[in-house]
Amino acid sequence: MNFQMFNQDILKAEWKKEKQMPIFSYLATPNTGQKNDLLKDLNELEHCEAVPAENEELIILVTEAPDPEMEKQLQQQLKQLVSLQNLSMTYGHADQADHN
Repeated sequence: MNFQMFNQDILKAEWKKEKQMPIFSYLATPNTGQKNDLLKDLNELEHCEAVPAENEELIILVTEAPDPEMEKQLQQQLKQLVSLQNLSMTYGHADQADHN
């Protein structure tokens, strides 16, 4: 491996450490009769995209925060939603730098 390629690999690893983008998907269950309210509440939150399921009283939620700290803040906001009964994670991923 030449020196220039080695430096590029180090820069890529450093960028990944600094630019982690946690991505999660959830099934959100609204409180009784509050599906539309929950859909509105979720879509008003920054870094959230919510769509209603077609055949259930569920909402599909995808979050993509710019960094892990913002993801923690988003989780706190989700916990405070009055229209939300339950939130079940279906997928989670955060880019991690390879430390090997």
